[in-house]
Amino acid sequence: MNDSGKSAARPKRADARRNEKTLLDAAAAVFVTSGVEAPVRDIAAKAGVGMGTIYRHFPTRADLIIAVYRHQVEACAEAGPALLASSASPYAALVRWIDLFVDFLVTKHGLAAVLRSDKGGFDALHAYFLDRLVPVCTELLEAAVASGEIRSDVRALELMRGVGNLCIGAEENDTRYDARRMVNLLVAGLGKPS
Repeated sequence: MNDSGKSAARPKRADARRNEKTLLDAAAAVFVTSGVEAPVRDIAAKAGVGMGTIYRHFPTRADLIIAVYRHQVEACAEAGPALLASSASPYAALVRWIDLFVDFLVTKHGLAAVLRSDKGGFDALHAYFLDRLVPVCTELLEAAVASGEIRSDVRALELMRGVGNLCIGAEENDTRYDARRMVNLLVAGLGKPS
């Protein structure tokens, strides 16, 4: 026991961490295709677990959505340097990263409705998002600029906001609007002016 009389939280076992990651990956995939209101049974089926397992890890839908949000932020943050190291060019890494970012944004749109009553919680998550992802996007942009592939007058937050604005409404399944196509046009427009 610690000084306050409560036992310290034990770290999760490796298998519990793997199970949680599997659940979060499955939930993120389902949220991207079906939105954050997708049935928990769909997430359980995608993860190959029972619904009770999901509820043990995430007692409420809000808990699950917030965990998916944080999981996707971390995945995007970790992907930036990995893509930069493994891609044919810094611009190719940026393009692939933006694609991951779009998947994240499609999931994120449902978060606002879930957290509407918790402005402080939403603001804290948004600050976390900015703190983790703006530096990654900055690194990718700077590398692409240094390699001469893109113009030098675009800032990470501008690009991320532009991508975000193009993704608004993507979850409405309006076949007349293709957010990914619009994002691809935006990213192609980063090329150096002639």
